[in-house]
Order: sequence, then structure tokens, then C-alpha cells
Amino acid sequence: MDDFSFSISRESTNNDLADEYDVVILGAGPAGLTASIYTSRAKLQTLLIEKEALGGEVASTDLVENYPGFPEGINGGELADRMLEQSERFGTQVIYKDIESLDLTSPQKIIKFDSKAIKAKSVIIASGTSPKDLNIPGEKKFKGRGVSYCATCDGPFFNGKNVAIIGCGNSGLQEGLFMLKFVKSLTMVEFLPTIQAEKILQDRMKTHKNIEWYLNHQITSINGEDFVSSITIKNRETQKEKQIPVHGVFIYVGLTPNTKYLGDQIKLNKWGYILSDERMQTSIPGVFAAGDIRDKDIRQVATAVGDGAVAASSAQHFIENS
Repeated sequence: MDDFSFSISRESTNNDLADEYDVVILGAGPAGLTASIYTSRAKLQTLLIEKEALGGEVASTDLVENYPGFPEGINGGELADRMLEQSERFGTQVIYKDIESLDLTSPQKIIKFDSKAIKAKSVIIASGTSPKDLNIPGEKKFKGRGVSYCATCDGPFFNGKNVAIIGCGNSGLQEGLFMLKFVKSLTMVEFLPTIQAEKILQDRMKTHKNIEWYLNHQITSINGEDFVSSITIKNRETQKEKQIPVHGVFIYVGLTPNTKYLGDQIKLNKWGYILSDERMQTSIPGVFAAGDIRDKDIRQVATAVGDGAVAASSAQHFIENS
């Protein structure tokens, strides 16, 4: 499989869909895919709905090294594709649609898309997170013209170029290591005075000589005419500004939960993450949450997979006892 693509050729069409399902799962990241494996294997009629691309955030990760069973690591898109194949083997139907509306509060849940209404006995919300914007001048203007949030997707376009990465957490350094396969140089910019990533990632980055670090710096603008040509950063201690020539800017400054489409039906924490118990039950009976969209401390593929398994088991129990 090509590292920069993933298959969606097995998508069900509207004509293939039933009017009612035992379980509808919203989101085809590791949590949703795992939940679908468990529910379909339990002979629950399962529909998996994904708004964008198979795998969610993991699909944009070049190398997943901390998921058990892959000693050499695995490409995130390939991992997601394997999960989908396993799920479809047990009968999961998959569609790629943008949900128009949801009614989660009724005993029978209703999901609408393409002017079609699907009923569900239970719903598992696993729609994950999206990268945060910087909200600075030039970011929106140059999106797709030098500004990116996915090195795996866009890194090869910057072969032999100078690139900046904003954010020195795990994601920033993981994607930086991937970018080093292509770029001439990397400029790493971190708002905090220290690198936030795991030490193993820091050690790997420090073996490369073509990296310049700007800790305790804030990016204030992305500059250019038709495409990115430079960034302006500011030292947070001295307030001194500096302009750095770059051809691309990759942004990793945190994540936003994808919960806006839920409206005010379900209880969220102050950051917008879904509140749920250890059985993944939300504030609405029969509605469960799994993966990065939950209010929890650790957001990793392994914890998302665990959440998905628990949510599926809870959904099965709910259906059997309703």
C-alpha cells in the first residue's frame, strides 16, 4: 500500500443501507474501527460513518512505534486499513458522509445525511480531534500553499526545501523526523521554554545537524505573496522579532475535539471533550464515547483501541437489556 493514500473503495452506497441498525459508529479512527470489529463480530448490525478519511489522525502519521505487535513500527494509514479489512470481514458497513443532523435523546437514535434518516438502537461517538489553528496572519491565506497540518500527506512536496515546524510536542517531533527524509533544513519553533516531546524523539532529532531550534518563541505571522516565503517569530522573553525564510510551515499546536456537530445534546467538559464513565457511557442512555474525543488523560492509538472495545461491549449490553 502507498504510504500517502488509503483505500475507500469498499464504501457502501445509500442503496445498500438498512433503515435501522443495532449500532451506528461515528468516526473511523482506531477507536471507531475497533468498536466496529467487536460489534460486528457479536452479530450486531453495524454502520460505520466517517466524515473525512479512514483512520483519522493516525492516518497522517508516518510511523506508529508504540502500538503493540509491530516491533519495527507501522505506517498509520496501513494500520487503519488493516483494521478496516478486519471489521469488514465481520460485516461492518462503511460510508463516508457528512452528518446533517442527529437526534440522540430519543430512545431510538436518528442520524441524517444526504436527506436519508438512519435509526439506531445505540450510537458510539468516536469522531476524534482535529489540529488546532494558530489564528495568525497568513495561516488561512497560505493553507495548501505552504501551510499544512500533515507532514505525511504533504512532506514529499518540500523535497530540498527549508521548512518550519510549529510545536515541539510528540506530534511535532514525530513529523519532523519524517520531514527530514525530504527537506534541506528544519526550523523548530516552540512556545514553551522546553521541548515537550518524549526523550527518545528528542534524542533522534539531535542526531541531525540541519535543525535549528527556537524555544520560548512565538510565531506571529506567515509571510509571502502567492506561496509561503518566510515566518516571523518573537522571543517571548526579549520580545525581539526575527524573520526566517522557509518554503513550508507545518503546525502541531494541539487538538480540538470534533463535537460541534453534537450540539448541546450531550455533556462535555469545558474544552469540548465528551464526559463518560469507565464503561464509555455518556450522559445519554445508549450513547457511548470512545477514543480521543473523550475527557481523559492519555490519547494514544492503544488507549483508543481499548476505549473502542469497551464501548462496543457496553453497547451490546445496552441493546440486550433494553
